[in-house]
Amino acid sequence: MKANVGRTERTIRVVVGVVIVGIGVAYQSWWGAVGLLPIATGLIGWCPPYALLGINTRSKAAAKTE
Repeated sequence: MKANVGRTERTIRVVVGVVIVGIGVAYQSWWGAVGLLPIATGLIGWCPPYALLGINTRSKAAAKTE
C-alpha cells in the first residue's frame, strides 16, 4: 500500500469528512457515517480508487523520503 494522496488533499479530506460527520450528527442521519471514509483516506494517505486508476497527487519529493 503505497501512499497516493498528497498533503494538501489529505488535509482537505479530513476537514470535509469532519464537516460531513458533523452535519450527520446535527440532522441525526446515518449519512454522517459517510464522512468517515474521507477521514480514513486522509489519515492513512491512501485512496483505493486512486490506486485502481493510477492517480497520484503526492509530490515526487515526498515519495523520495520514504
